[in-house]
Amino acid sequence: MRLLFVADVFGAAGRNALEGRLRDLRRELGASFCVVNAENAADGRGLTPRLAERLLTAGADVLTLGNHAWARRELLPYLEGSSRVVRPANLSRHAPGRALAVAPAEDGTPVAVANLLGSLFLEVAQGPFEVVDELVDEARMQADVVILDFHAEATSEKVALARWLDGRVTAVVGTHTHVQTADARVLPGGTAAITDAGMTGPHDSVIGVEAELAIRRMRTGVPVRFEPATGGVRIEGVLVECDASGRARSCAAVRVEVD
Repeated sequence: MRLLFVADVFGAAGRNALEGRLRDLRRELGASFCVVNAENAADGRGLTPRLAERLLTAGADVLTLGNHAWARRELLPYLEGSSRVVRPANLSRHAPGRALAVAPAEDGTPVAVANLLGSLFLEVAQGPFEVVDELVDEARMQADVVILDFHAEATSEKVALARWLDGRVTAVVGTHTHVQTADARVLPGGTAAITDAGMTGPHDSVIGVEAELAIRRMRTGVPVRFEPATGGVRIEGVLVECDASGRARSCAAVRVEVD
């Protein structure tokens, strides 16, 4: 089985690229299941119910979120009823939504998708290592194939979590930094891992934002309203192949130029 994970979709440019290309890309790659990180789909910050439905209709099986999960308040009631959009497990236990989704691949194989936030520079109710074992155990009770989106800042934290879970999940995919790393690999125990899958959106930018605005804020320290960029659009992510037991056989970065 081949599993496609599409990295952080950023703004209209990322959404349009994915809506126009995802079904064909799945066919080209032979992917029978697709996870999309959508936490920046709404103008580069957050997700709305309407946009969630559009991405699911475009070919995503499950959507994951991150530190901007609550940026759009209209998403909160939607999360309560959605079985295919997951938020990080280590947010408050009183937060709406679910941290684990199980959906069928094209051949009917159940695939579990979980979501966690890193602890460095991000606001979490609990550290990821405090909740990950219980989360993975719950996922493994429902599916042999398990994908974890670890939305985190520090590369060390992402590598450490992947090593900790080696042999227990199919893939640990790092997200959040929007810069695709060159370390896609299969760990000794059979878990696929990449420190960051990258960004689906405008790469003629500063991680999706109009470069001039980001630079002005960094140079002056004066708050600036960020706007999503539009140029250099590409789809990034990772393709994982696994066997029926959920053990990964290969892991390769995906990069598709759109314009």
